[in-house]
Amino acid sequence: MGKVVIDLEKEKQEILKAYRRLLRSAKRHGAKGDLKMVRKAFDVALEAHKDMRRKSGEPYIFHPIAVAEIVTAEIGLGAKSIVCGLLHDTVEDSDLTIEDMRYLFGERVAMIIDGLTKLNVVMNLDGESSLQTENFRKMLLTMSSDIRVILIKLADRLHNMRTLESMRRDKQLKIASETMYLYAPLAHRLGLYQIKSELEDLSFKYLEPELHTKISEGLQQSQRKRT
Repeated sequence: MGKVVIDLEKEKQEILKAYRRLLRSAKRHGAKGDLKMVRKAFDVALEAHKDMRRKSGEPYIFHPIAVAEIVTAEIGLGAKSIVCGLLHDTVEDSDLTIEDMRYLFGERVAMIIDGLTKLNVVMNLDGESSLQTENFRKMLLTMSSDIRVILIKLADRLHNMRTLESMRRDKQLKIASETMYLYAPLAHRLGLYQIKSELEDLSFKYLEPELHTKISEGLQQSQRKRT
């Protein structure tokens, strides 16, 4: 097989298109706060993730843009949270530090990103903690001095679940199981019922693919009658 040729100029245009869609979404949903800071956060995130790609092969920056869009369009948070959505992986994945975040974006943004970075460290520990879900949820809530840390983490997980098809099967099962038993109940507890339902449905799709297909087909066939 020949080498895949990547059209960098086309990717650049697609990235800008995704960023503009995020801005339109923020304005449409009345995101409060300084949207000028969002451009600065986008530029920092773009530079931090410039050489990174997701398992699907697409530039990594599409992920933080999508998380930021979920944060504003589906959770209803403001400009500061959009900034944090764009920057949520930068400290973990680049040479940027929490001090850099504090200098560039202020104390509150730095604190939220610090919380998200610590959460990622905890989540990446392959221990038994994820099985003790109730204790783990309590720990998540108590270690987050700002509820936006949890909300942005839920947005991050929702986008990862929406794009899970490019992962290896064993990873899909691990992430889907964790989502079903940890993140969906957390979304429910925070009153994000639509996100909770989607997390459950996507988890079910990977944990029980045959049954999920059967139920989906049954629902489609009976849709006219139910309507």
